Amino acid sequence: MAWDYTDLVKEHFFSPRNVGKIEDPDGFGEVGSIACGDALSLTIKVDKSTGRIADAKFQTFGCGSAIASSSILTEMVKGKTLDEALAITNQDIAAALGGLPAEKMHCSVMGREALEEAIADYRGIAAAKEEDRDEGRIICNCFGVAEGKIRRVIREDNLRTVEDVTNYTKAGGGCGSCIAQIEEILEDELGKKAAAEVEAQPARKRPRTNLERINLIQEVLDNEVRPLLQKDSGDLDLVDIDGHRVIVRLVGHCTGCRAAGLTTGWIEDKLREIVDPSISLEVVEE
Repeated sequence: MAWDYTDLVKEHFFSPRNVGKIEDPDGFGEVGSIACGDALSLTIKVDKSTGRIADAKFQTFGCGSAIASSSILTEMVKGKTLDEALAITNQDIAAALGGLPAEKMHCSVMGREALEEAIADYRGIAAAKEEDRDEGRIICNCFGVAEGKIRRVIREDNLRTVEDVTNYTKAGGGCGSCIAQIEEILEDELGKKAAAEVEAQPARKRPRTNLERINLIQEVLDNEVRPLLQKDSGDLDLVDIDGHRVIVRLVGHCTGCRAAGLTTGWIEDKLREIVDPSISLEVVEE
């Protein structure tokens, strides 16, 4: 199959940057295996005085996309702090190359994972080790992909189909016997996501009773409106509340004021904002 590669992918494939291995590296990461078709090792050197990545090199066994993804990644991390480098996603790697064919997105995932391991190695933690990241039963025996990795990539990259999972992890891209299991995992993860989104939605507020609305209108007028009017020797009286109609009378210096129209408009806006957007204000004369 002929892949539609961008010019940047071709450039980094034919002229890859930072190929090799740093002698005495500060961090080392390795993902994949030759037996599964793709393998990548990444070494980094950190400037201790600034905490920034001074150098990064890679060695890979894989396709053109794997080489290009690794090459652009080493360029992207140079000069960044470790946390800034960790914020780079596989989507960022693909975007920096002008895009990757969907079927080759697993190459950008592999680069991101190798970077995570190298930084974890520098920090003296083992959280990014392959066996920890890919915990759980092996789902795809053809490429050695475990359940943990499939679930993580589904969540992080918002995958929706089995084809997506194959593109990002290679799981299901061999004999196909694991596709049913991938479907089950996908359905479970999408179900969890939907449930979380429903739970995160704010609960629908119970409509206020007439008495609650009347009391709140009185509070707004007494606490938000009248103190400001009184500063200019004005005031208002609440005459009546008829449904969503609030009837008031302007008194003091507010009576006959040229800015009375602006004042009543502001009062109406305040009541709509705090009490109910359907409220209308009506001013009656003394």
